[in-house]
Amino acid sequence: MKLNLYQVDAFTSTLFTGNPAAVIPLDNWIEDETMQTLAMENNLAETVFFVPSQIPDVDYEIRWFTPEVEINLCGHATLASAFTLYEILGFKKPVIVFHSNSGLLKVSKKNDLYEMDFPSWRPERINHYPNNLDLMLGVSDILAVFKNRDLLIEVETEEEVLNANPDFNALKKTGEMIILTSKGDSVDFVSRFFAPSAGINEDPVTGSAHSQLIPYWSNKLGKKEMFAKQLSKRGGEIWCEQLNSERVKIGGNCVLFMKGEFEI
Repeated sequence: MKLNLYQVDAFTSTLFTGNPAAVIPLDNWIEDETMQTLAMENNLAETVFFVPSQIPDVDYEIRWFTPEVEINLCGHATLASAFTLYEILGFKKPVIVFHSNSGLLKVSKKNDLYEMDFPSWRPERINHYPNNLDLMLGVSDILAVFKNRDLLIEVETEEEVLNANPDFNALKKTGEMIILTSKGDSVDFVSRFFAPSAGINEDPVTGSAHSQLIPYWSNKLGKKEMFAKQLSKRGGEIWCEQLNSERVKIGGNCVLFMKGEFEI
C-alpha cells in the first residue's frame, strides 16, 4: 500500500518554527498498531490520520498519535490537516468538519489564518498535586495549580516560563501532561507544554493546551479575544477567542516543509 505524507509546520508562517506534524491522508482506516508504528517512525510530536466520513454533515474522521500513544485531541496536527486539505488536496467548502474522540471539530480559513472551533476545557483549582513540582519544573514560585485534562501551573512572570528547566524524568513519573503559563509582557499570555509521559518532553506549540489556557486567561484577564505565544525553542503564535462556555477558537498559520510517499 502506497501512502502520501505531508510534514507541515503549524502555528507559524516561517519554516523551521512552530510545531511540525506529519499528515497522512487515508481512504480507509488502517490497523491501530500500524498507525502507532508510523508515528514512532516519524518521531514527531504528532502524526495525524484522517479518512472521509460516512457521518452526515461530517467531512472527515481524524485521529492523532504521539510516538508512544494515541491522544484524544491535538490542535497543531488538526491545523496542519486543514492546511493540507485546503492547500494541497483541493478541499473547497468554507468549513471542514472533523469527527474525533473529543467530538466535532470545525476548521475554517480566513486568508492565511486557519481557525479551529475547539472544546473549552475550563480548569479547576486543585490543592493536591505532585510534591516538589516547582523543583521538577525548575521554577522558583508556583502561584496556583489548576487541572482539566492537563495540569495548568501559573507562575509570576514570562521570564520564569521562558527560563524553566524541567527534570523530564521526574515529570514522567507523575503521569501528568503539564502546561506552564504566565501573563505575557507583550502578548496576553505565554506558555510551555511538557508531556514526557506521552513521549514528548516539550511540545513546540500545543493547540489542545489552549482549550484550557483560553478559558483560564479569558476569565483572569476579562477578555474574549487574546493573542498568545508558546515559548519553546521553535516558538509559535496563537490567536485565541473564548466563543462561549463550551467552545473556544484557536487560530494559526501553517507552512509546508515537505511531501513524500512511502509504502507499507
